[in-house]
Amino acid sequence: MNNKPQSKILSPKQIVQKMLDNDSFSQWLGIEIVTVKKDYCKLKMKIREEMLNGMKKAQGGITFSFADSAFAFASNTRGRKSVSIEASINHIEALDAGDVITAEAEMESVKNKLGFYIVRVRKEEKLVALFKGVVYRTGAEWIDE
Repeated sequence: MNNKPQSKILSPKQIVQKMLDNDSFSQWLGIEIVTVKKDYCKLKMKIREEMLNGMKKAQGGITFSFADSAFAFASNTRGRKSVSIEASINHIEALDAGDVITAEAEMESVKNKLGFYIVRVRKEEKLVALFKGVVYRTGAEWIDE
């Protein structure tokens, strides 16, 4: 008789929390989880002085990284471990220290092995960046270990 307990697939919220707990860079960014559900994640963060470039605006990599975290979290909420294979961003508005921004990642299309996501980064209601990403969906599942 096998007494080994059955592993269960984690919920979307559990997956995102586990990812964030193991993601030192997202923690350094100061990311806060706002909302998580299947195929969707909304995050919030504040632009800090050490995130500014030589023109005293948020360095583009900060916005990209913030959107990339939302993308990573949303794409894993289906329970299969997914990794980015392509991503791009359009910067629309510059950001200053003290600005609070949100990133909303939503699944646009998903296939067996690929997922396509759009992330909208906003300052209040104003769109400041648009991120597009594609993930490879592995066969590994997010399970309670």
